[in-house]
Amino acid sequence: MARKFFIGGNWKCNGTLEEVKKIVSMLNEAEIPSENVVEVFVSPPFVFLPLVESLLRPDFQVAAQNCWVRKGGAFTGEISAEMLVNLGIPCVILGHSERRSLLNESDEFVGDKVAYALSVGLKVIACIGETLQQRESGSTMAVVAAQTKAIAEKVSNWANVVLAYEPVWAIGTGKVATPGQAQEVHLELRKWLHDSVGAEVAATTRIIYGGSVNGANCRELAAQPDIDGFLVGGASLKPEFADIIRSLTVMKSQL
Repeated sequence: MARKFFIGGNWKCNGTLEEVKKIVSMLNEAEIPSENVVEVFVSPPFVFLPLVESLLRPDFQVAAQNCWVRKGGAFTGEISAEMLVNLGIPCVILGHSERRSLLNESDEFVGDKVAYALSVGLKVIACIGETLQQRESGSTMAVVAAQTKAIAEKVSNWANVVLAYEPVWAIGTGKVATPGQAQEVHLELRKWLHDSVGAEVAATTRIIYGGSVNGANCRELAAQPDIDGFLVGGASLKPEFADIIRSLTVMKSQL
């Protein structure tokens, strides 16, 4: 069975109430392929989750940008996975490089968070990726394999997991991995899943690419056989987000 395309928009720490309403209005008016063809979600800041969930068109899903590693309690400033479920939020991004680097989230901590979120019924977009220094030293695959291994050691059912490969050196920098570079890592990740987790998981798990994806570069990236979609940053706040969704499916349909 073909893997359904998966497009995510990570709004990060951006937006006012007025700006968020404008973005939602823009998305509600956008012409995009059917949800039978492509699965789309947007991930606003926590404070806007209920608003976006209530106003956004039903063929878009809403995801949180993070959640806590266990059940709620005396964890000031954190949001539990149970709270997201209670709000009707179906999905969460975990392990983003900004949280790994700025907040020192380890591979093991991310693995624990992924496992706990899955255990309460959330879908998870699990982020992995190497720094520029790690790429230049030739350790890209060792790094992303170790990050994926920390998740695989805690997860038995991959049905609700999407892997997002985001080379850290290409996030918010304007630099983008070439289609060949991205495909190479995606293919090696799929081989790692095959050898370490199982053939079915390798064949069905979607591996999406993130790292300065925009309307100009998405078609060529989408043409790669092991790129199953995108996790989009800044461009997801702009009209070109709809172009990315459309151009992805246009490119795939031409192959």
